[in-house]
Amino acid sequence: QVQLVESGGGLVQPGGSLRLSCAASGSIFKINVMEWYRQVPGKQRDLVGRLTSGGSTSYRESVKGRFTISKDNANNTVYLQMNSLKPEDTAAYYCRVECQLSARDASMYQYWGQGTQVTVSS
Repeated sequence: QVQLVESGGGLVQPGGSLRLSCAASGSIFKINVMEWYRQVPGKQRDLVGRLTSGGSTSYRESVKGRFTISKDNANNTVYLQMNSLKPEDTAAYYCRVECQLSARDASMYQYWGQGTQVTVSS
């Protein structure tokens, strides 16, 4: 079983920074994609950014130049560095991992973290 544990959320003033972490544990053979989503109450969960196993990144337009996704392969951990935060970045942030569990099975499985709240307010 794979578990994702998120941390790093909190309250920050506009213009401030936070770094979210998402640590994946369990029987993982290979991680294909690591993503961050965010969701505000009453709205759909939106993709914030994506990091592929090949190192390619992509971001939603509203966070480009402010947010950066990175990973620590040794610890199967993905990070979301958020700079120049704005009140509209306030949301619950979730990580999602798509991974292969065995060398003998090419199937990909997805897992979600429990979410961490980010509040940007003065």
